[in-house]
Amino acid sequence: MSTDQPATLRVAEPDPEESEGRRERILSAAAELFAAQGFDAAPTSRIAEQAGVPKGLLFYYFPRKRDILTTLLEERIPETPGLQAAQAVVAGDPAASLVRLADLVGLSRHESVVLRTILFRELGTLPEITTYVERLRRNLLTLTEDVVMGSAARPIPRETAHKIAQTFVAVLLDDANTQRYGGEGPDLRAAAEIMALAVDRCAAPL
Repeated sequence: MSTDQPATLRVAEPDPEESEGRRERILSAAAELFAAQGFDAAPTSRIAEQAGVPKGLLFYYFPRKRDILTTLLEERIPETPGLQAAQAVVAGDPAASLVRLADLVGLSRHESVVLRTILFRELGTLPEITTYVERLRRNLLTLTEDVVMGSAARPIPRETAHKIAQTFVAVLLDDANTQRYGGEGPDLRAAAEIMALAVDRCAAPL
């Protein structure tokens, strides 16, 4: 007896809620395993087992293991934070604005610790990670620069705002990196206050 399905036979569409739940379980399991073992050392069979789904279903959602990785980056630590500078700006107070920005971006939130572990662990070994981090840094620079410009009590040169943003973003990324292994990270508030002094020093005279 032939095991081929008739051409007219269609596989029933999965329930949307159940399908989304399975997909999220796969992503969560992959994130944990990539962080603990490394991308190359985490087999898809183990990801499927930890997610509680058949291996074939994993490939239904993600045809390649790298598709799981890129989806984690796009959905759980988006390279574009989805913020507008105005959401962080406290008029006339660059220090408070930078602190608010750091909180809104959320690189230090617990949810992203596992993903940050993947980012810094695989940086330089996987081109997807390297490209992602480069874009994340570039977008954070633009956003931070706009926050500095928008919060300054007096106008400052765009070039100066860019240099201040470079320094603060470096502090943000260092904080995200050290928190993943419980290290002593930088003092974001103190860094913001130092950046505010630089803004004031470079502002146009009254």
